[in-house]
Amino acid sequence: MKFPSIFRTSSPMRFDIKPRYYDPVKEEIEQRTARIKKELEAEGKLGERSEEESLANYESGLRGAFSKHNLGRSRDTSIFASTGMIRSFIFLFLVTAIGGYIYLGPVIFEYLLYLAMIGAAVYYFFKLKPKPKDE
Repeated sequence: MKFPSIFRTSSPMRFDIKPRYYDPVKEEIEQRTARIKKELEAEGKLGERSEEESLANYESGLRGAFSKHNLGRSRDTSIFASTGMIRSFIFLFLVTAIGGYIYLGPVIFEYLLYLAMIGAAVYYFFKLKPKPKDE
């Protein structure tokens, strides 16, 4: 017996497959008509299609489809844009803080605060500095 609850428990996922209908006769007819159209176009009996229509029938392959998505975006080359680099800085800060606390005591936090303020000042100096225009 199940008790009423305000939390929803997950139920096991069910396998649901939707079969597609395959008609070999229809597939063979489509292949024949495509082959006959190509032969007639090669003989010149069937009017030539425009270039746009012929390109519309070709579908792009999977290779390169994902790279087309990022064409409009420019990559940010800042060192702080990388997640791995930010993690490395956090790890370095924590290791320095723990090691400094062991060797120097609580005064290390003041030194790290000054170091962080200098680092932030240098970062914002280069970020706000106007970039030279290449002409």
